[in-house]
Amino acid sequence: MKIIHSPAETAPAPMAESPGTKSHRAYTQIRADILSCTHLPGTKLNIAGLAADMDVSLGAVREALSMLQSEALVVSEPQRGYTVSPVSPKELADITEARIAIEALCLRTSIERGDLAWESRLVAAWHRLSRLSQTEAGRDQHLSDVWSRAHADFHAELVGACGNDWLLRMRAMLYEQSERYRRMSVSVPQQNATRDVPAEHKAIFDAVMERDIDRAVAALENHLRKTATIVRSSVAL
Repeated sequence: MKIIHSPAETAPAPMAESPGTKSHRAYTQIRADILSCTHLPGTKLNIAGLAADMDVSLGAVREALSMLQSEALVVSEPQRGYTVSPVSPKELADITEARIAIEALCLRTSIERGDLAWESRLVAAWHRLSRLSQTEAGRDQHLSDVWSRAHADFHAELVGACGNDWLLRMRAMLYEQSERYRRMSVSVPQQNATRDVPAEHKAIFDAVMERDIDRAVAALENHLRKTATIVRSSVAL
C-alpha cells in the first residue's frame, strides 16, 4: 500500500535562526532606529522591550547594544543600562571637523587613484541622486528615505577609489554620526531657502570628474560646513 504524505508532512522544517543571526538582526534594527532618530538621543533603551519587539533573546539585544556602544551610538552607565548617545553643539562641531579632515583625505586619494570603473560608478550615483527629490511626496517637511540612501551612495562613491580600508571605516562612522544630527534637523524647505544642495553636490561632482583635487576638497568642505551650520541653528542641542 502506497502512503501519500500531506504537504505539511513532507515540507522541510524551517531552519532555526542562529543566535548570531538574531544578534545581527537586533543590531541592524536598533542601529537603523538610532540613525533615523526613531530612538531619540538620550532615550533609555529597554532591553526586555526591544527583545519582545524583535522576537529575540535578551542576550541578543545585549550583544547588539555592546556592538553599538563600540560605534558610540549608545552609552552604558552602571545601574542605568543603555541609552542612546546624547547630542551637543560641541560634539557636532567635533564630528564636522573630523569628517572634513578624514573625508578630504579620502577624496584626495580617491581622485588620484580612481580609474574608469570608479568614474562610471560615480556618474551613476550622481545621476540617481540628481533625479530624486529630497522630500517625500506630499510631506515637504520630511526627508525622503530614498533620497537619503542615494545621498549616502553618492558620498561613498566619491571616495570609492581611496583604497585605505581604515580611512574608509572612519569616514563611514563619521558620516553616520553626522546623519543622525542631520535627521534631527526640522525643515528641509527651511534649509533650501538658504542653500542649493543640488548645486553643492554638482560642484563637488564636476571638480572630481575634472580631477581638480583642491577645488573638489574645497567644495566638499563648503558642503559639510553649511550642513553643520543649518543643523546647529535648527536643532535644540
